[in-house]
Amino acid sequence: MDKTLTEYDAVTEECMGLFMRKAGDYGTAWRVLRVSSLTDQIMIKAQRIRTLQEVGESRVGEGVRPELVGILNYAAMALVQLKLGVVDKPDMDPEHAVAEVREQVGYARELMTRKNHDYGEAWRQMRVSSLVDLMLMKLLRIKSIEDNAGRTAVSEGIDANFLDIINYAAFALIQLEPRSAGS
Repeated sequence: MDKTLTEYDAVTEECMGLFMRKAGDYGTAWRVLRVSSLTDQIMIKAQRIRTLQEVGESRVGEGVRPELVGILNYAAMALVQLKLGVVDKPDMDPEHAVAEVREQVGYARELMTRKNHDYGEAWRQMRVSSLVDLMLMKLLRIKSIEDNAGRTAVSEGIDANFLDIINYAAFALIQLEPRSAGS
């Protein structure tokens, strides 16, 4: 488990590094996005990964890894939006946004630790393509819940699905090692 935590921390820190750089460039404009818009952004990225896996080439020069980083960051942003609500204009400085996103990634890490104990690190036997398919399934579930005004009868809520997406993205990033310096 120590190896998993070390690897998990490394890939989520890679994601946080990009989030911090983008927050420096763009501020917190993402705070105006509704959760459904973030769901759609993640869906686009997951669909692109699936296409790249099936076709085997990229015509825009970006591969799977940057898309996974984006998925992890967007899922954490969606959790922030669920927690704080959507605003009409950016309402926090980049440092506060980084702290909020980092907190959500921390919640995902805690969940991963508990589930990893029970599942015995089964994710290590999975293919990246399977992790992407699981993310797509979770996104379809989220969209159904969103379309049902957030109500579920017996299922986990939107937040639990976003936490799982963060973890699937982290697992896929670990499976894709080694990391590139520019990611």
